[in-house]
Amino acid sequence: MNAAGSAANLVQSMKNLNLQWQETQASWHDSKSQEFEKRYLEPLPGHIATALTVMEEIDLLLKKIRSDCE
Repeated sequence: MNAAGSAANLVQSMKNLNLQWQETQASWHDSKSQEFEKRYLEPLPGHIATALTVMEEIDLLLKKIRSDCE
């Protein structure tokens, strides 16, 4: 799989996680769920954005390397 495909998988996984979290919140809504959300889920979009940027840079680098080797 290339970096672009991996980036798409990461975005889709985040969407799936958000949907599952919404379902979970229907039955888990105490202080621990709030702590979990704040500690683990809230930082994810920023981390994913950073990862996507790096994955794009890697994809460009790989394309350049392939081009240079031809």
